[in-house]
Amino acid sequence: MMPEDNVSAFSRLLLALYLLEAGLLLAVAPWSSFWNRNYFIMAWPWLAPLMGSPFARGAVTGVGLVSVLAAIAEIAGLVRRASDPSWRDQGA
Repeated sequence: MMPEDNVSAFSRLLLALYLLEAGLLLAVAPWSSFWNRNYFIMAWPWLAPLMGSPFARGAVTGVGLVSVLAAIAEIAGLVRRASDPSWRDQGA
């Protein structure tokens, strides 16, 4: 295994972990009490009806779920690559 393969796999794993964390946060945050008590609503009260709208909350949750799916796809690609011995022979 070449060193750049390790770096590539490590950076892909970090990307997957970031996507998973951000996706879970975006999927859960709009439905928590934190959503109604944030800086933007305090600074600009006219945003409160928009941010409290189920449509806005659903859109943010949708972005979070897409991020989670991207993380799962990235992890699946890493597992598939690690379990396939033919990719190791390509560098030789």
